[in-house]
Amino acid sequence: MALAITTDNFKSLMGKENELVVADFWAEWCGPCKMIAPVIDELSTEYEGRATIGKVNVEEQGDLAVEFGVRNIPTILFFKNGQVVDKQVGAVPKAALIDIINKHLN
Repeated sequence: MALAITTDNFKSLMGKENELVVADFWAEWCGPCKMIAPVIDELSTEYEGRATIGKVNVEEQGDLAVEFGVRNIPTILFFKNGQVVDKQVGAVPKAALIDIINKHLN
């Protein structure tokens, strides 16, 4: 299962130098979010130890959604050294997310 990213653990996740953090901004009522959820969970297992992959529930963590200008969901933000290095809006095939993740891994 993907990590639940919250305002409480966000800063500690971003504090790891050169670690890739993938954050899926989603909501329970969002159809495309439900479609991509199993992919996010698979990726969190497949990249364990190489990247942190988690989910941000925009209903519960609205402050994070506002901070990063998330207006559509699902939006997947890719962070490195606390900065957004890539972004994917909408449900996409797993291969597309793998390509982005691999591009940003050291």
